[in-house]
Amino acid sequence: MYETVKSCIKKIGETNPLIHNITNYVVMNSTANILLAIGASPVMAHSIDEVEEIASVSSAVILNIGTIQHSWLESMILAGKTANKNRIPVVLDPVGSGATKLRTEAVKRIFDEVKIDIFRGNTSEIMSVISEGVQTKGVDSTLSLNKELQESIKNLAKEKKCVVVASGKEDFITNGKESWLTKNGHPVMTKVTGTGCGLSAVTGAFCSVLTENKLKAGVAASALFSSCGEKAAKISSKPGSFMTAFLDTLYTCDDDDVLKSMNIVQLDTD
Repeated sequence: MYETVKSCIKKIGETNPLIHNITNYVVMNSTANILLAIGASPVMAHSIDEVEEIASVSSAVILNIGTIQHSWLESMILAGKTANKNRIPVVLDPVGSGATKLRTEAVKRIFDEVKIDIFRGNTSEIMSVISEGVQTKGVDSTLSLNKELQESIKNLAKEKKCVVVASGKEDFITNGKESWLTKNGHPVMTKVTGTGCGLSAVTGAFCSVLTENKLKAGVAASALFSSCGEKAAKISSKPGSFMTAFLDTLYTCDDDDVLKSMNIVQLDTD
């Protein structure tokens, strides 16, 4: 996996893939900066009058429901369908799914109408698609990952025919048959806005250069992102200065200190 991550970083830097984000107001700036730091080219566009055009020339499409409204949902579905038609990877981030009916139903409708390649969220957000009894606290997870939840998430991946990335203290990545854990990161990453949304965007960038294996792209993105967070926290574990250190670390993410510190575990395959 070390060589996979290194290869993806190099390809992103060489090709500057255009990543189309229909994302929330809270994280537009941080997501754009995170993508720029790893060498990708971000575009934030949610108007239904232009999403089809932009999605068709993008290298990946990120659908993030953090500040969802009905008009944005229509734009997301149109962008997603356009990406599907052009074989462009689609990442869905179900921010706050389970907190309100609007968010949960939006995620379910997107799944009904768009082929999702990577479904990335925290455990509660992911599980809200599986069980109506699961609720989130705002956009924060109320569930800890355990073996039973892992099995439920694997079944979801099989049902939706996608890769699921359940983020938390450890990230669980699965396509239903093959599963991985990435074990880096730092608690301060939960004290600033946009780290999860940033990971979804970075995952899209990795998918754009590793289109033949979305599972490896998801593992590689999670491993690199959390390892960069861990290294940045050694520079500063205070939220404001951490984010600066984190962007700087992402900018130099091909550094051996980051790559060799990645803690990745492959679990049993079915």
